[in-house]
Amino acid sequence: MTTETIEFQAEARQLLRLMIHSIYSNKDVFLRELISNASDALDKVRLAAYQDKDLGADTSDLHIELVPDTEARTLTVRDNGIGMSRDEVVDLIGTIAKSGTAELLAKLKEAGDAENAQELIGQFGVGFYSSFMVADRVELTTRKAGTGEGVHWSSDGEGSYTIEPVADAPQGTAVTLHLKASDADDQMHDYADRGVLRRIVKTYSDFITWPVRMPAEASADEAADADDAADADEAAGEPETLNSMKALWARSQKDVSDEEYAEFYRHVSHDWQEPLETIRLAAEGTFEYQALLFLPQIAPMDLYMRDARRGVQLYVRRVFIMDDCEALVPEYLRFVKGVVDAADLSLNVSREILQQDRQISAIRRRLVKKVLSTIGTLRDEQPEKYTAFWEQFGRALKEGLLSDPDNRETILGVSSFRSTHDSGNGAATSLAAYKERMHDGQDAIYYMTGDSPAAIEASPHMEAFRDKGYEVLLLTDPIDEVWVDAVEGFDGTAFRSIAKGQVDLQTEEEKEQAEERRSEFAGLCEWMAGVLGEDVKEVRLSSRLTTSAAVLVGDEFDMTPTLEKMYRAMGQEPPKVQRILELNPSHPLVTGLRDAQASGASDELGETAELLHGMALLAEGGELADPSRFVGLLAGRLQRTL
Repeated sequence: MTTETIEFQAEARQLLRLMIHSIYSNKDVFLRELISNASDALDKVRLAAYQDKDLGADTSDLHIELVPDTEARTLTVRDNGIGMSRDEVVDLIGTIAKSGTAELLAKLKEAGDAENAQELIGQFGVGFYSSFMVADRVELTTRKAGTGEGVHWSSDGEGSYTIEPVADAPQGTAVTLHLKASDADDQMHDYADRGVLRRIVKTYSDFITWPVRMPAEASADEAADADDAADADEAAGEPETLNSMKALWARSQKDVSDEEYAEFYRHVSHDWQEPLETIRLAAEGTFEYQALLFLPQIAPMDLYMRDARRGVQLYVRRVFIMDDCEALVPEYLRFVKGVVDAADLSLNVSREILQQDRQISAIRRRLVKKVLSTIGTLRDEQPEKYTAFWEQFGRALKEGLLSDPDNRETILGVSSFRSTHDSGNGAATSLAAYKERMHDGQDAIYYMTGDSPAAIEASPHMEAFRDKGYEVLLLTDPIDEVWVDAVEGFDGTAFRSIAKGQVDLQTEEEKEQAEERRSEFAGLCEWMAGVLGEDVKEVRLSSRLTTSAAVLVGDEFDMTPTLEKMYRAMGQEPPKVQRILELNPSHPLVTGLRDAQASGASDELGETAELLHGMALLAEGGELADPSRFVGLLAGRLQRTL
């Protein structure tokens, strides 16, 4: 048999080095990760045997076994699950085939402390590597169910591993840890000690639905009389089952502790933290199912990556069917983790069938409503939790305003937005609270999109709204640029951009004065429209300016400058949009330009019109068509003032 020596992938090597140097404050979790992996392997072999009757897999006594050896200083974690082929061992253990690994390692180096590093590692589900926290060398022997040859893998975690075929490997996977020297004063972490193993399993893995067994310990006399290992096992008697094997979602809520929920969340999410919120749901009648869902505390690094995995685990009558069942959770709730156990689905159901299944659609609708109502309850009853949730997942949740019109009003109701109300402290507001503060006669929820709250608040568009005390939503997430055009309003009140269309904040007296000024400036507006040509759609007087000379606005359905930038960043050139130039009739620059133009236009006045337009374009975050000409005109004008 040929033994190969293979180098670890560079990222895997770096990660192993971090593990070996003990970035975790609690090393007990290595056993939780190995048991969790074994449990997944058992789930998969049972499902594979259902789907392929000719697989030849032995599913008569599926279980996990812990075998400590105090003399040899080893611990073996063994399962008789699906097992792995040679290529799968190389792909799953020799490399970290997860997007964003380079970013993970960079953040790990920045973290600097064990707690932060632990949180980052957990987001990438690399639990097998935690074995090297407690072991000098790790060996793995595995045989994939339905195949005839096994594989043996071994490494000290430094730079390479060996791999070779094994003829007589049993079905499943056995991981043997050659434990590091134990501290005589730290018996709580002697992982060859049976009492320590019992404690860890009870703490972290009691809910695993497969039996976690440990061979009974033979007495010294019985062990001495045994002729071989088989006799020793027989002398030891019945194995001890260490876990209760009770599915948490099937137990009464009052019988499950917060600690058990937290450990189950870690099991299904591969996160290292406690969940932010736990959600239980059960339905009886036409469609019977139980669900146990969780809202995480921290967004995973791949939340906005195109190939990120999403969905919850699907079981049918306690039988595992699939991880990441996307049909049960819409994409905008992709951060939700947990389990759904349905009573009436087929055990052979596929992902394609699930997309069309009427029961799955009904369960999905209930899950979505329950998650959204839970978020709303957090906002009303636990504002600190809600704030933490919104900071992490609000941007993703708002995607549902586009993709889920049936729940659009509910999503708006549980959303928060920065606004000019108490903007100094960075607080966000609900739309319901905004409506309570609306002025008498105000018929719209005012908003503006932009790169940042500071940039929006500094915009000339804000001047009249600030002057008259109207609250404006400050929308800065990229998704905000899209949903505001698709959503008509909230609770019967329309959304209206302060950067588009006409603004009507004037009193009747102010409107009369504006009408008089319109005739006074008609000549200037017509002349400037001719000078600027195709750069503008129209030149008119503004009712939204109090201090700035001019501002560019769009028609009601025009694309915003920020959205134009987004298209260009994606490599797409947006269609050219002609904006409307509004002039402030009270500004000295505008009145002076009017008087000069009335007495006879000149080339220099044309340059002034260009400069005025360029300044308005820059103020709204737009891009100059000819920056060098603008700079030349500005420099010449400044030079003549000296």
